[in-house]
Amino acid sequence: MKRQIAILGSTGSIGTQALQVIEEHSDLYEVYALTANNKVELLAEQARKFNPEVVVIANEDKYSALKEALADLPIKVYAGADALCQVVQAEPIHMVLTAMVGFAGLPPTMSAIRAGKAIALANKETLVVAGELINGLAQQYNVPILPVDSEHSAIFQCLVGEQEPIEKILLTASGGPFRNCTIEELAHVTKAQALKHPNWDMGAKITIDSATMMNKGFEVIEAKWLFGVKPEQIEVVVHPQSVIHSAVQFEDGAIKAQLGVPDMRLPIQYAFSYPHRLKASFDRLDLFQVRDLTFERPDMERFRCLALAFEALHKGGNMACIVNAANEVVNLAFREDRISFLRMAEVIEQAMNKVAFVAKPTYEDYLATDAETRRVASELI
Repeated sequence: MKRQIAILGSTGSIGTQALQVIEEHSDLYEVYALTANNKVELLAEQARKFNPEVVVIANEDKYSALKEALADLPIKVYAGADALCQVVQAEPIHMVLTAMVGFAGLPPTMSAIRAGKAIALANKETLVVAGELINGLAQQYNVPILPVDSEHSAIFQCLVGEQEPIEKILLTASGGPFRNCTIEELAHVTKAQALKHPNWDMGAKITIDSATMMNKGFEVIEAKWLFGVKPEQIEVVVHPQSVIHSAVQFEDGAIKAQLGVPDMRLPIQYAFSYPHRLKASFDRLDLFQVRDLTFERPDMERFRCLALAFEALHKGGNMACIVNAANEVVNLAFREDRISFLRMAEVIEQAMNKVAFVAKPTYEDYLATDAETRRVASELI
């Protein structure tokens, strides 16, 4: 029987690559639901190709266009945030791939967990914002959370079969397009420059986060919740070649690393197939073509966003939620040429000092924190 998969964010980078994996293994997987935020034409195109039971467009203003585009097909069409939360509860679904970007991915992920669906997690903000809450829900409903981020998938793969505790996680980072820039040079970088990542093909928001290294900061927070380690057990290692996707150091000093070409289909496929490995058509890593593997410590002064993420992790409570909301605001502002590259970190830090801190937040606290932070960050811009 084919496993039924719901993809939240099917028109984004992760979503489109997940559909390639499903297409390659159509004997094992079938698309039950596809969702998107705004991209009606691409969503309709995907629906025609994969014939899901349900499609959802989060932006309700786009509902009529999507409904019309699929009028000749027996596909159920819904719209709105509530529909996302309801669709993931459908009984036939085995796994939900959460590939939405930002805070918006939290409610449907919680809904899927409560419905007992396995989670393939590509929306890192879910654990960044509400890691303790999500872990508690996953334990309560006995739901596995399988990481899709290349780094966390690498760590997960290194831990399979291991019984002993982790001494340290070595979380690799490419360093992004501005790894060798001075602070003076960073003050003048443009959106176009920031969107040119040297190794990975990602959506605009995540590509900018990679350029500021906030993406790596979020991955640090995510790693804490996924693998149950302390902040001081996570070390970021700048590795420009993106060959080693991350590594784990054990208490006997041994280090296990996962290597491969920079292709997100591998971690997506592993999350779908775990604990099995499936044959795949994508490129293999040729070690004879690897000339150098270099490693550097990240510069926390030049890439202040990474330092702020560590600060949020140490502070706990709703501080990571504040950082995430402020980052979403400044990231968009930078892409709209309303704020400079370095100003992004300044606004995030100011929001951390201005927004009310809650040591033991509830879900309602996270919602209130997110709204307040977006208001404060917008005013600061």
